[in-house]
Amino acid sequence: MNQSEKFIGILGIGTYVPEKIMTNLDFEKIVDTSDEWITTRTGIKERRIASAEEATSDLATKAALKALENAKTSPDEIDLIIVNTATPDMLFPSSACLVQENIKAKNAAAFDLSAGCTGFVYGLVTGVQFIKTGLYKKVLVIGADALSKIVDFTDRNTCVLFGDGAGAVVLGETEQGYGILGADLNSDGSGGEYLKIAGGGSRNPATIETLNNKLHYLYMNGPEVFKFAVKAMGDTSLRALKKSNLTVNDVSWFIPHQANTRIISAAAKRLKIPMEQVVINLDKYGNTSAATIPLALEEALNDGKIKNDDILVFVGFGAGLTWGACVVKWRSLC
Repeated sequence: MNQSEKFIGILGIGTYVPEKIMTNLDFEKIVDTSDEWITTRTGIKERRIASAEEATSDLATKAALKALENAKTSPDEIDLIIVNTATPDMLFPSSACLVQENIKAKNAAAFDLSAGCTGFVYGLVTGVQFIKTGLYKKVLVIGADALSKIVDFTDRNTCVLFGDGAGAVVLGETEQGYGILGADLNSDGSGGEYLKIAGGGSRNPATIETLNNKLHYLYMNGPEVFKFAVKAMGDTSLRALKKSNLTVNDVSWFIPHQANTRIISAAAKRLKIPMEQVVINLDKYGNTSAATIPLALEEALNDGKIKNDDILVFVGFGAGLTWGACVVKWRSLC
């Protein structure tokens, strides 16, 4: 994505996580695992769990309202809502349409985007294009997932990894030289078998058999995803930087998808980025899929880490397989 006369950036950000906290010690009571095992292998200490009444659109709505307030933007000003999620409330209507109704964004088009944990990066790049072409002026991009609804809490290899949350940003024109400078998106469907929910779609419609075989739960081949993720995150980050006419030496903060500290540290080492410049908060939230990057971004902002003119790299990987990166020159939010 090349620079043009229009520079598109983040005008406001908001996040939301459910109140319920589930710790590693809680998991010790329901599966054969331990706090030491989980912490050593993933870096996760606790995660947020949505209530029985909370669905993805509820999480997304709360994050969206905060982002609008932060951007000093009314719902009427939003032209498009993109909800990036692997856990929509239902197959249709889209969660984006549900959010549109919830926040009363009566002038907005709305659709869901499915790119797994890379969803937020995909959504950012998609939103930027709508504004660059002149079709829309302001786009609400939301990463939201309620992964606790689709994990098997008897499978210790997956249930300890995931949490629920949402993050939203308002995109719009910003000052020259700021905003999203470049991006890189990728996919490889041959790796689709490594991370999937096989049941409930047109291939395997919901039946007693699919339920008994637990096909409605998330399946992940951990070792294959790990190998893929380390290389993918490094390669896509370098390509996005090159498209932005920048190098790794220009990076102020590396904000990766929060899946596993070993993956993050290996990717940072591959890029020769010091861990002091890597934003990590998965110890508190686990893997919230499309919500991890905005959750990490807002926390870094609130901690005062990110300054005006900083170069940020957002990078994600997930089901599809998909992966991608986005380079941002930060302009402080007013």
